[in-house]
Amino acid sequence: MAEEVEQQGTTTETEPRSFNGRTKKPGLSIFFPVYNDWGTIGSMVALALDTAEKVTDDFEVILVNDGSEQHTVDVLNFLEKNFDRVRVVHHPQNRGYGCALRTGFKEARKEFVFYTDGDAQYDVRELEKLVPFMRDDVDWVNGYKIKRNDPLHRVIIGKIYHHVTKLAFGFPIRDVDCDFRLIRKEILNQVELESTSGTICVEMIKKFSDYGFNYAEVPVHHYFRASGKSQFFNFKRLFKVTIDLLKLWWKLVVKREHLKKRQTENR
Repeated sequence: MAEEVEQQGTTTETEPRSFNGRTKKPGLSIFFPVYNDWGTIGSMVALALDTAEKVTDDFEVILVNDGSEQHTVDVLNFLEKNFDRVRVVHHPQNRGYGCALRTGFKEARKEFVFYTDGDAQYDVRELEKLVPFMRDDVDWVNGYKIKRNDPLHRVIIGKIYHHVTKLAFGFPIRDVDCDFRLIRKEILNQVELESTSGTICVEMIKKFSDYGFNYAEVPVHHYFRASGKSQFFNFKRLFKVTIDLLKLWWKLVVKREHLKKRQTENR
């Protein structure tokens, strides 16, 4: 199935091509931000290892523990001890979703980086759906939820969040808060991310878009949360999220600091 790819302001149709079509299969870093996801992270890692072996022979799995409780830490340490490809990075205290993603991006050592959450709301096996669309002219492949499976209040908040951010920041993509992405490490090296909360996805996609990086979009399934604690869509955090978004909008849309800095660096 062909997917739309944004190429410097124009939309074109592309056909998929797999990593397997290359003479040398590229390296792949898979990472999961983990916060008290002790009930799901084991199966996520097992599926990640199995899926990675199907697309490349050069891969690693990174688990970013964002200050989880001890029973989750025990599970993560067990996984690292028993699987050679698994590496755990610990935040001694909870630093926020944005910090967890930034750590994962920094720790990734391979040519391509894939991440999704450790709570099993996405099926890591669907990474195989993203890989064929990572063509030479595509910089990141963004999943979008076929249907959001969450409690009603989170569905409503999610829709409001999506429409507000898309309008305010001018996103081209259809699902900014779908944390199921395959990204070239090269473009991550060019983008300085500063957010510490879940608004990091808004910052990241806005900067990717403004820098002219090309993307493809692929539909993926979304499932009810089976374990762990959400760090973003709950009422206690809404006020902070709103403030963070306003600050981000001022910096990225009004002041356009990231573009001015990039122009200075390119001179």
